[in-house]
Amino acid sequence: MSAAGAAPPAPPLEPVAFIGLGALGAPMAARLLQAGHPLTVHNRNRERELPLAAAGARRAASVPQAVAGTAVLCLCLSDDRAVQAVLLEQALAALAPGALVIDFSTIAPATSRALASHLEVAGITYLDAPVTGGTEGARAGTLAVLVGGSGAALERARPLLEAVGSSISHFGPVGAGQQAKAVNQVLVAGSYAAVAEAIALGHRLGLPMAQVCAALEGGAAGSWALRHRAANMLSDHFPLGFRLALHRKDLAIALAEAAAAGLELPLTTQVAAMEDTLIAGGHADEDVSVLARWFEAGH
Repeated sequence: MSAAGAAPPAPPLEPVAFIGLGALGAPMAARLLQAGHPLTVHNRNRERELPLAAAGARRAASVPQAVAGTAVLCLCLSDDRAVQAVLLEQALAALAPGALVIDFSTIAPATSRALASHLEVAGITYLDAPVTGGTEGARAGTLAVLVGGSGAALERARPLLEAVGSSISHFGPVGAGQQAKAVNQVLVAGSYAAVAEAIALGHRLGLPMAQVCAALEGGAAGSWALRHRAANMLSDHFPLGFRLALHRKDLAIALAEAAAAGLELPLTTQVAAMEDTLIAGGHADEDVSVLARWFEAGH
């Protein structure tokens, strides 16, 4: 401590590479940058790097260039295949022993466990840390982060996780975070579908549904989906928060986990079938709230 009684300066933040700047990844990377982390970014669509570069991030022309010399690699990618390709085929050779991989993607728990085992051989630590809270939470830094991995890895990652989330929950070894995310997506499926179904009923009854939804938000029927997505359903306008195709992918993970555990999920199975119909009708890239369109189609 100095003569003035000041505390010693905090250690410098570890350099971070962030791969995957989609609807969630871009605002999450921005939160890391705002928190002072030295940040390098790369995205397959290079234009998505530009706003972060304007805010002070370094752009990298490739995944290996992004991760070279970095201490922490963050991923926020669309599916298992994308994570495996980026991590094993492009990043691994450029990562140094002692590096930490934080995977914010939503993938199968078995894939996370396999990746962790593969990286461990190279002296690299892996955390699965899928998130929930939508694009609103990503922009505000209030995501819920669902973590699987060692306690030591979590503590190392904590400064980064606290920059993107207001709730950090550790569920056990690698894969446990993905299992918790599967439970989350089952709840999302039911809540979005319930809001869509309730709105369809209200319309058929001739009720002023904007007023009805506002009245119900504070009661027993209140939910995140009702509060944040009912207006989109009522206006038949579905600005992207989370793509329907990605949610359907997540439901496939949840249904597979349930089947392996000997459990049937009838509500989730029904919502998955509804989503399949909408995807076949060309709605794959719209927000999950497009579930309201299923009822408009006369089902």
